[in-house]
Amino acid sequence: MTLQPGDPLPPAPRVAPDIDDDFSRGAFSDAWVLHYLPHWTTPERSAARWGFTSAGLALRIDQDQLDWRPEDAPLRVSNLQTATFSGPAGSAVGTHRHRPDGLAVRTPTPTDLRYAPRAGRVDVTLRASSDADCMTAIWLVGTEHEDPRDSGEICVVEIDADALGEHTSIRCGIKAHHDDRLTTDMITTTVPHDAGEHLTWTVVWGGGVTTIGCEGIVVAEFDQSPDYPQMLLIDIFEMSPGTGTYPKSTTVRRVKAWSTRSQ
Repeated sequence: MTLQPGDPLPPAPRVAPDIDDDFSRGAFSDAWVLHYLPHWTTPERSAARWGFTSAGLALRIDQDQLDWRPEDAPLRVSNLQTATFSGPAGSAVGTHRHRPDGLAVRTPTPTDLRYAPRAGRVDVTLRASSDADCMTAIWLVGTEHEDPRDSGEICVVEIDADALGEHTSIRCGIKAHHDDRLTTDMITTTVPHDAGEHLTWTVVWGGGVTTIGCEGIVVAEFDQSPDYPQMLLIDIFEMSPGTGTYPKSTTVRRVKAWSTRSQ
């Protein structure tokens, strides 16, 4: 059945989720790697800045935080992800080859698939950052450990701090990257909520369809889906350091995730 914006999302699977982390309880499961794509940089640059609060897990940008990679500066990131993969040091083999100009592995990482289903559902409850020059994002990306073409991305949501309000402008969709079986299809749309408050964002993908929702309601549906292992990333980016006050943060309250097809 084709779903339209404004329709109710399908119910969650009736089986126990692979991940069910309520960060307001002040603990992690072993699903998470607290680095951002660590193979393309060095540990002191990829490591998340974070802390627990009564509201959940605060992913922070601190004033003394280094750029993720000097070549991508200005860009500082704190991120959670559910898998790692890379080739040897100096190679161009690894998850999310985000640029073509001399990208090389600096910190080899093992193939570690903590949550990387070919199809599934993810519900993330978070409060987007309202801090200057920040973007909050939830996305899934192909691990590439089986095939370098397996690089497609599901952008569940990108939320710019200056887009927050009673109605929030967001971006979502599919990014093909190096996968010629997919077509990039990103949209900008509005949800009738202030994303600076805790909202639950949902993605359901598999069988050639990707559905994205907010607060139980469909935001968009796309007639394609990656058909290979996808890892989950949740992050805050700061694109032009030096403005606003520190620390900057986004707060993740809860993550529930299911695999609906075997890895």
